[in-house]
Amino acid sequence: MKPDEIRKLDAYFKRTFQNPQLEVKARPRKNDSCEVYVGDEFLGIIFKDDDDGELSYNFSMAILDIDLG
Repeated sequence: MKPDEIRKLDAYFKRTFQNPQLEVKARPRKNDSCEVYVGDEFLGIIFKDDDDGELSYNFSMAILDIDLG
């Protein structure tokens, strides 16, 4: 993703979840997605979807059963 898209997504996540520690980062060697972190902890991936000129972003987060403990 382009740096301006990542900045916009970063601001959106911080504002929406009211958490300034959330950070959206570029993925090494990938340009179709970016990663979401809280501090050093990885939360998930944001994929860019440009289908028939309609742009959207999809956030995917896996939650392990052991994390629900």
